Amino acid sequence: MSNVPVIAEHEVEFSAIRAQGAGGQNVNKVSSAVHLRFDIRASSLPEHIKERLAGLNDQRITKDGIVVIKVQTHRSQEKNKAEALQRLQELVESVAVLPRVRHATKPTRSSQRKRLEKKTIRGQIKALRSRGGDGE
Repeated sequence: MSNVPVIAEHEVEFSAIRAQGAGGQNVNKVSSAVHLRFDIRASSLPEHIKERLAGLNDQRITKDGIVVIKVQTHRSQEKNKAEALQRLQELVESVAVLPRVRHATKPTRSSQRKRLEKKTIRGQIKALRSRGGDGE
């Protein structure tokens, strides 16, 4: 994927926060979790990638077009920063690859015939149910 742009670190804003959950005394005194903020519109990404990224239905993207990624999986802030950048890069890569264009095709005669035969048989089975079964 050589055509996927790499995100420059100066376009990303990091803020260190305290991690949630278990961790003993360490979690109370060290801000090891990381919030990554990335403004899609102000970035140097190509326009078509910006549009597709902003159009994603992803909870990490705000209405204002800012990607917010929170990472608190590691105990060190550096590892959390690296993972946040990795997640952002994967998000950009997911929209950088264009989906293949689908060309409409006609169903074959054989598949049409089989479908109609199955519908006829299914209709006959249902018709037999309504004619004087023991439940009526």
